[in-house]
Amino acid sequence: MNLAVTLLVVLAIASVIGTVLRQNEPYENYIIKFGRFWFDVFEQLGLFDVYSSIWFMGILGFLLVSVSVCIYRNGPAMIKDAIRFRLKIEKNSLLAFHNKAQWRLGSSTASARDIIISQMKKADFKIRCHTYDDHIVVAAKKGTASRLGYLFTHIAIVVICTGALIDSNFPLKLAESMGRISIETRSIPASKVPEASVISSDNHAFRGNITLQENTSADFLFLNLRDGYLVQKLPFRIELKDFRIEHYPTGQPKSFESDLVIHDVELDKTLHKTIAVNHPLVYRGYSIYQASFSDGGSHLKIKAWPLMRTDKTRSKQKYVKIKGDVNSELELETPRGPMTLELTDFRKFNIMPAGKDDPSGKKFVNRGPNFTFKLRNAAGEAHEYVNYMWPIKQEGRSFFISGVRGSPAEEFRYLHIPADDKGGIGRFMRFQASLYDTQRLRTVSARRAEQLVKTLEGEDAMLKDQLAITIERVASLFAKGGYSALNRFIKKDVPAEQRATTAGIYMKMLRGVLGDLYVDILTREGNDPEDTISDQDARFFEDAVLALDARTKYGSPFYLQLADFEHVEASGLQIARAPGKNVVYFGSAMLIIGVFLMFYLPYRRYWAWIEDSDTGTMVLLAGSGLRHIPEFHREFEAIRGHLDQHLASLSP
Repeated sequence: MNLAVTLLVVLAIASVIGTVLRQNEPYENYIIKFGRFWFDVFEQLGLFDVYSSIWFMGILGFLLVSVSVCIYRNGPAMIKDAIRFRLKIEKNSLLAFHNKAQWRLGSSTASARDIIISQMKKADFKIRCHTYDDHIVVAAKKGTASRLGYLFTHIAIVVICTGALIDSNFPLKLAESMGRISIETRSIPASKVPEASVISSDNHAFRGNITLQENTSADFLFLNLRDGYLVQKLPFRIELKDFRIEHYPTGQPKSFESDLVIHDVELDKTLHKTIAVNHPLVYRGYSIYQASFSDGGSHLKIKAWPLMRTDKTRSKQKYVKIKGDVNSELELETPRGPMTLELTDFRKFNIMPAGKDDPSGKKFVNRGPNFTFKLRNAAGEAHEYVNYMWPIKQEGRSFFISGVRGSPAEEFRYLHIPADDKGGIGRFMRFQASLYDTQRLRTVSARRAEQLVKTLEGEDAMLKDQLAITIERVASLFAKGGYSALNRFIKKDVPAEQRATTAGIYMKMLRGVLGDLYVDILTREGNDPEDTISDQDARFFEDAVLALDARTKYGSPFYLQLADFEHVEASGLQIARAPGKNVVYFGSAMLIIGVFLMFYLPYRRYWAWIEDSDTGTMVLLAGSGLRHIPEFHREFEAIRGHLDQHLASLSP
């Protein structure tokens, strides 16, 4: 019993883990969430696929065999004990009962027997009576089904364990260990998956997923196993005709449903069915659930603004138009050589907590569309990016935000590009491009050098030319590598005792030339150069300088701005075949019935021993109850009181 309870507790804890921890996710998701150390620990324990782990199925199997043997050995005795009345009982045994009573009567044993039987029947007891040579035994019992509760409970455990093993993927694990199947780990189309990783449609139990775009169909799904997957074939084809989703005013998903068409040679005509969350389609024992939704290959129009320039691209200030679909790849020529643009995801709505300065007063706001992509160089190294289409307000200013990370295990680092007073990105890009305009930079540097020489109250032409060259060089270094490039230059070419002073001078030069370039940008936008720069333009300048420095660590030679899109949605379906499900349901019903019978249906037994003696008739009443002892004691006293009243007429 102790072992069985311990095993049941272990299974209960494992089931809680399997419910709380999402099962069969891609391994990289677990690494991101738990870190490498705990990922390795949980992976060794099999917690990412609890219900199909060797130890879980081993406990189920052992518990099934153990309880089955227990039922085989004790079941017949339980049934026999529930049926029989045990009329062969010793007087001394009854005298040993805690609840007992005795009477001395003057009349015959038959009269005492009739009174006892009558009173026990009134209390809804079943009665059996047997007359022996020297005494009479009356046996009564009530709540016999309580004894059957033990049997039902044990059988229920066997049934539930059987159903769980039926629905486990133990046959797949066995086939894998024997080399008949192998898990595919490459990200390749299902049509190119080798036969060793394809499971035929006669697989009796599985649970997998498939994502379908509108007006597409499939006769397979993917079974996630450890760090890879298997392709499970279906005996019919599922087509998605239409996918619909409703949103709350905030943009949060409210409900979504799919119109499916089942194509099967066994059908006279195709089957049309709409499924929604908690409203699956069950066909031929396959349950098709509406599990999720995702992007189905949205068509994106993108502006690629150059962030890093070379001599060949120095004069180009405009963006390059790019068109692509989510889940597709594009080959690009960049200042850093050929790169691959992988468009991985698109989200039309992004619900995030509202900032303290949000004028709407809402807790959550929709930040608008964004798209996720990877840039992969020729060596296969990639950075992942997420770019938001609309400028996002932070601390009263608007920014175009782009996140970047080197691997899924890292947090996103964000580049904040300030939006101009028209909500566009053009001013920043013109400001950034002016740093690479050699002629403009040279002109501004010369003008700045002339102003510096005048402050020295001199007209030294050589000094002015040297200052202009230095200012232009400082600006060029900042354009190529930000403040880090300036620091490296100072550490390399300036003596240690002069570095602090030189750094201060260079920063003043840089701020001056950047300010002049910025004023030129404002002038070309139609502002009067004689006017004082507004506070808004001044804040833009500060944010733009920070962004110019941050872009050098951004990792991409261009900023991809989402200009327009055509949203294409896809429906995520989960398909399960679980023949053991009904077995588990039946076992659960038996368990409920068994527990109810054991705990809520009291089992009571009474015996009356009646015999003649020299002094008259002696009556001995004894009773026992397995549960609710105080309640049974009150019942016994009530029956004893009734017998006292009726047997009093028989007293000598």
